[in-house]
Amino acid sequence: MNRYFDEVMVAHVLIADWLSGRQSSPQVCEMLLDRFSRNFSMITTQGAVLDIARLSSFFRAQCGARQGLEIDILDMQLVADYKDGAVVTYQERQHVTGQPSTLRFSTVVFEVDNEGRLLWRHLHETASDVI
Repeated sequence: MNRYFDEVMVAHVLIADWLSGRQSSPQVCEMLLDRFSRNFSMITTQGAVLDIARLSSFFRAQCGARQGLEIDILDMQLVADYKDGAVVTYQERQHVTGQPSTLRFSTVVFEVDNEGRLLWRHLHETASDVI
């Protein structure tokens, strides 16, 4: 697996652990937020636009809000790989006990900073009614 695919997988484990409450120490939230560029932008499945401040507020407020959350990452594809980053698409299936599963298609733009760290620069999610 390439480093971009690894990052998608690791980030979603942290997201699931944080949102489910399996991990609730402030350090876990900081590890999660440190993965995102200070210039981060996101288009949510509802069409809202988030910057890093709104993403940070969301994660800080949502620890344990989705008890039992499991996230499966499917069909990762490298769309573009270039010197300072890459574009990756993937499907994200979310399961919460007692609720129907959801599926979203995601496209992430990664950037590599001056220290060689891989950062999430932009994320666009589209909800799917096909599970």
